[in-house]
Amino acid sequence: MHDWDPALYQRFESERTRPAVELLARVSHPAPRHIVDLGCGNGNSTQLLLERFPQSQLIGLDNSEAMLASARKRLPGVPFVQADIADWAPTVAPDLIFANASLQWVAGHAGLFARLMRCLAPGGVLAVQMPDNLDQPSHQLMRELASQSAWRDLLAHAADQRAALLSVEAYYDLLAPMACRVDIWHTAYRHVMPSVQAIVEWLESTGLKPFLDPLSAVLRDAYLQAYTQRIGEAYTERADGHRLFAFPRLFIVAQRAP
Repeated sequence: MHDWDPALYQRFESERTRPAVELLARVSHPAPRHIVDLGCGNGNSTQLLLERFPQSQLIGLDNSEAMLASARKRLPGVPFVQADIADWAPTVAPDLIFANASLQWVAGHAGLFARLMRCLAPGGVLAVQMPDNLDQPSHQLMRELASQSAWRDLLAHAADQRAALLSVEAYYDLLAPMACRVDIWHTAYRHVMPSVQAIVEWLESTGLKPFLDPLSAVLRDAYLQAYTQRIGEAYTERADGHRLFAFPRLFIVAQRAP
């Protein structure tokens, strides 16, 4: 994929940060010495961690240089490192690995989650939030359009960029043998959006990227026009003219055994 667009991502920062706030609220570690914000993006989640644990040694990690540049501007005192989660290994065992809306882009969750738990210091916490929306109209429509003749050849592998989530039970069974506590919950947000275009703009910075990046300007415009029409049909106007954008998310907090 092309690099991420921090400005586009930040248009809905309040809504995107809310799950990070709710995830962090369930982290009970009293004083983590070393924290890694895994997939820190523009630093919105890193800022929450810094405010909660100001005495900790905090590192933000992401594979997007554009996002890291935005994060460094936001939090100039925090070290931010460019790296890929798929092969990342810490030099010091963290007491907290925080991964807000990042692990869904990494394949092989069975091995990934076990590896991240092994990276933790004894008693350390793995805190994860992942969008669980591949079966929502927003993402079903992406795939349906990609299968049409106008875009099929260019978008044959677009859907492969996102990792399909495991079941809640599978994540629990992976983590429980290594943990003294596993907390898993699922939340379906209903974001109040002013228009169809606002929903599409939200998705352009995340889920739509693998479908738009391979296209020429002409094909991209045609895809977006068709997609916007279908989104309008899927997310209809409510009584006040707004649209409710359903967005399910899966949360996991696992504490490694001491």
